[in-house]
Amino acid sequence: MSMSMDAHVWITGLGAVTPLGNDSETFTANLLAGRSGVRAGAISVRGEAMPVSTASIGTIPVPSPWDASVFSQYNRLEQLSLACTVEALHDAGIWDRRSALRVGLVLGLGAEHLRVWELDNHEGGNRIYDPSQDTQSIVHRVHDDLELDGPAVAVAAACASSGIALSLGRQWVRAGLVDVCLAGGCDLITPMAYAGFYNLRALSRNQGEPDKVSRPFDRDRDGFVMGEGGVVFVLESARRARLRGVHAYAELAGCGTTSDAAHIVIPSTDPGSACRAIQLALADAGVDPEDVDYVNAHAASTPVGDRAESHAVRLAFGEAVTRVPVSSTKSMTGHLLSAAAAVEALACIAALQQQAIPPTINLDHPDAECCLRHVPHQAETRPVHAVVSNSFGFGGSNVCLLLQRAA
Repeated sequence: MSMSMDAHVWITGLGAVTPLGNDSETFTANLLAGRSGVRAGAISVRGEAMPVSTASIGTIPVPSPWDASVFSQYNRLEQLSLACTVEALHDAGIWDRRSALRVGLVLGLGAEHLRVWELDNHEGGNRIYDPSQDTQSIVHRVHDDLELDGPAVAVAAACASSGIALSLGRQWVRAGLVDVCLAGGCDLITPMAYAGFYNLRALSRNQGEPDKVSRPFDRDRDGFVMGEGGVVFVLESARRARLRGVHAYAELAGCGTTSDAAHIVIPSTDPGSACRAIQLALADAGVDPEDVDYVNAHAASTPVGDRAESHAVRLAFGEAVTRVPVSSTKSMTGHLLSAAAAVEALACIAALQQQAIPPTINLDHPDAECCLRHVPHQAETRPVHAVVSNSFGFGGSNVCLLLQRAA
């Protein structure tokens, strides 16, 4: 196996199950139309239904060639992970060739056992986590189910998990450690996770219309809306993709990661660490701030977080910040936690392919302390060649991805 560096890494396949649709076309259409995936629902707490606003996904599609009765035996997070990874392999045209390739797998799954500890009447499967029987992590079970030959790693870095997974997968491909890599993330809404964020006062307490609750950068924001879903990408070198003659969605051109560990949940008051992640991604891609056409912000609709990120973006982009469009697609998808960076990378691909900037819906009254070049309510058509996507996780894990059109 060659260890030579192949600098250009393309995204050649994807699988998605999201609040805005279960394929890239549906997701893109809903995203650019400014449609919200947030709906009224209920969370079961000690046998009582608690009304909530969430961006949920409903039934997870059964991937081919799985039998529905067999697929139903998996717990819901494993179903989601399989649905996304299998579809990504099919989409890239390598499902039938995967045994001849060294395929890596790296997924942001967060606190995966938090999901499988809960009763399956919520998860949608038939299994309860039993540490005496279930010794493998989900990423390794998916790896075995797909009969992959490459390495498998789960990343747990809060909201930055799937972004770091993409960065790691890119490194594996560039170093020649794998032929292709499946990279992304999956996460689910569960009663335990919801209760935890609710008690941290991180979630919105707004009891109004569900599709109006998530309002990043707005002066009336009061917390995020939980979302669920997953997106997994196939990464491979541009050289290999060209030899295969396959379509590329985009190039994953730059990655930057930092960690400030300032607080377990509160963003650092110093924007330097988040700013540095953005600068590292720009430098890695060889792109100047003034050449960025869109910033997909982490902005989750929290009072402190949106303000902190605005400061970091202004610091990183300098004078260019006045002209670079910034939006938060969490206004439509909710916050997918461990999968947030992956679904927002998909939003960036939508911007690149459709030459349009997704909007921040519900941005009725921009916060004066979040002074950026916003895209409120409606998508904006304009040339898009290079995009930046931020994911700043609890605990100070920061990742920035730079995607650009594949040349």
